[in-house]
Amino acid sequence: MSGPLAVSGTFDTVDQVMLAAAEQIGDKEAFVEVATGRRLTFGQWVAAGRSLARQLHALGVREGDVVAVALAPSIDYAIGCAGALFAGAVVSGINSRLGPREVAGIFDRCRPAAVIADGSFTMPSGHAPAVLTPGQFELDGAPLVPAPPRQPHDPAVIIWTSGTTGLPKGAWFDHRNLEAAVHSAGEMTHAFDRRLGGLPLAHAGYMAKIWEQFAMGLTIVLTPVPWTPQMMLQVLTTERINVGAGVPTQFVKLLELPDTAAGDFSQLRVCLSATAPAAPELIQRIRETLGAPVIVRYAMTESPSITGTDPDDPPEIQFRTVGRPQEGMSVLVVDDVGVAVPAGVVGRVQIQGPCVMRGYWDDPQQTAAALGADGWLTSGDLGRFDDAGNLSLVGRAGDMYIRGGYNVYPLEVENVLVEHPAIAAAAVIGEAAATIGEIGVAFVVVEPGHVAPSRDELRTWVRDRLADYKAPDEVVVLDALPLTPMAKVDKVALRRA
Repeated sequence: MSGPLAVSGTFDTVDQVMLAAAEQIGDKEAFVEVATGRRLTFGQWVAAGRSLARQLHALGVREGDVVAVALAPSIDYAIGCAGALFAGAVVSGINSRLGPREVAGIFDRCRPAAVIADGSFTMPSGHAPAVLTPGQFELDGAPLVPAPPRQPHDPAVIIWTSGTTGLPKGAWFDHRNLEAAVHSAGEMTHAFDRRLGGLPLAHAGYMAKIWEQFAMGLTIVLTPVPWTPQMMLQVLTTERINVGAGVPTQFVKLLELPDTAAGDFSQLRVCLSATAPAAPELIQRIRETLGAPVIVRYAMTESPSITGTDPDDPPEIQFRTVGRPQEGMSVLVVDDVGVAVPAGVVGRVQIQGPCVMRGYWDDPQQTAAALGADGWLTSGDLGRFDDAGNLSLVGRAGDMYIRGGYNVYPLEVENVLVEHPAIAAAAVIGEAAATIGEIGVAFVVVEPGHVAPSRDELRTWVRDRLADYKAPDEVVVLDALPLTPMAKVDKVALRRA
């Protein structure tokens, strides 16, 4: 853990730390909604959540029931989560970008007793839970007293996978899981940080960090949609952001603005590069222009804390690796039979620690396939350690393709492609081919103001840096890479392209 907590005390469940935050730091801002100008303090958040819990209780919600929150990222979403937790329920966020089939799959699995949603939400067929809209919130109403008792190992939240290889799976976490996120945060979190919030709140980056927000007194500043570099510049400076997050393309566009160089970023402590690797040159430009180092985190729905780099790591480490295990977490790279492999050898990534999910909700078969009896989670990621203990990811187990008898890991190729000055983003897939088995197809997005490089130019670029068989055989230029609802590149869609 990087420093002292904002809220003192010993707590067993998240509702206890929420009540303590209202008492100790109740006047501190918890959320800022830039699009509406709405602001919420910790005291207001807790009061609204306790009042909402009474409403949920009146609708029939009882301890251990599931309450789904199906709202766009907003203060109302946060109030909905707090209300469900104060009611003793298990809160399940529903990403507003999910399609009807995915939402139906989630409802079939968790069967919520109540849904907090607005008028745009379509209820899946066969389900009739109680429905509460933000317009019906009694934010200043009486609290639910006494609140249902909870235990540290009771389920608290369900976080759904993106569902790119099938229907979403619900990773569930208990109260001890949520507490563990406080200790694994490291330099990502200091007490009373103001953090830029751009990802869906149904994502693990929020749902698994609710305890952390209360314990550390974090202010989350929700940015408007659609994103623009002008908006990012304004929010970073006027809202005195300490932790800025974005994908590399967003940082590139921010640095291209003429006004950025003169901006006041004196409060900015660290920047987080998410979703895709940032080239060393970009990392250095961020440090020089914004005055803040870049860090990289490796996380997944099933384990929201795994590894991370340190702010003083050189740009090459920030680009080539995802750092070292975070506090309390252990990571192995193993072969096909589960035996750890030496540094430099590619294998399957396994994770153990207090941030790992307890299982998939109501899905013992999928749980047994992912979680061993010893608590080790076998991920779908392939990686390797270097001699210094830094983990590099080379792709997903299902993404690897075999070209002429040689294994090719797409992420390794993608990292090299985005180093090219004309390439803003890249995704590589394997495609069946006669004789050679599979070939590599690279989908690239060109940086504004640059001419798209030819296939031969990009093949040479890759061959100069990696083995020749890893150079993509075909190159397709796109305006943008398709994304899943969780803002990851949708390779299923690319295979259909």
